[in-house]
Amino acid sequence: MTSVYIGTSEFAAAVLAAASPQLGATLAVTRPPAAKGRGRRVQPSPVATMAGALGIAVAEPERLEEVTEEIAALGPEVVVLCSYGAIVREPLLSRYEILNVHPSLLPRWRGAAPIERAIMAGDELTGVSIMRLVAELDAGPVCAAQALAICPDDDYGTLSDRLAALGAKLLLEALSGPRRYVEQEGEACYAEKLGAPDRILDPGQPAVALERRVRALHPHVGARLADGLGVAAARVAQEPVATGELAARDGRLYLGASPGALELLCVQPPGRRAMDAASYLRGHAR
Repeated sequence: MTSVYIGTSEFAAAVLAAASPQLGATLAVTRPPAAKGRGRRVQPSPVATMAGALGIAVAEPERLEEVTEEIAALGPEVVVLCSYGAIVREPLLSRYEILNVHPSLLPRWRGAAPIERAIMAGDELTGVSIMRLVAELDAGPVCAAQALAICPDDDYGTLSDRLAALGAKLLLEALSGPRRYVEQEGEACYAEKLGAPDRILDPGQPAVALERRVRALHPHVGARLADGLGVAAARVAQEPVATGELAARDGRLYLGASPGALELLCVQPPGRRAMDAASYLRGHAR
């Protein structure tokens, strides 16, 4: 088996690591280096870093079409795509069988942020689908899928790790063939790309929804209050707190929601390290 792997994110890097060397990838195509973090240092993508560690050649084109001939010269039996972050167009779509590793049970949560949106929605189940890429977003026929339970304390990091391991397993099973594709059934819903408003903990929402948002955005994006205070861990509390009030009581920190209250367990002031609520309150008397 020889393949070309196309991906960018930490999730895609984890799938690549778990599927190698059976995957037989001779080239990893990924997004160009980008500025990241507080210092805005230019860094290679997680897939570029992982591929380098695995001894796989790396291409970082601005546009995927720029490496069409390079891919053709390798003569891959299959092309694998996972969390690339850009649309795949012709001639690649019709020239190759492109298997997409997607961390949801399609057609639920098509799109850019399926893991985060599943946690935010309070889904009890998610999973991985291996589908054949088509022009319409995440709408291709599926050749393998398996469900995975979302635990009550799962955050993005823990759930993503389990989904990546499952995705690698299903991918290798699909590649061993033969592959039987089945069209997606049911109503599709879309996992829209995360934006700045998604990070804000709106006290006008129920505390249970805010707690899920904190978990969905940890540790890669991070939720925060409107004043910029980051929230890395929280839980629903029974403390009576007025909606929108940030209250300190007996060394604990609460945010009033509607309905309910959220206890902020771990917070991160702007420009500082994360700390437990008690440590934060010692330096921020209320």
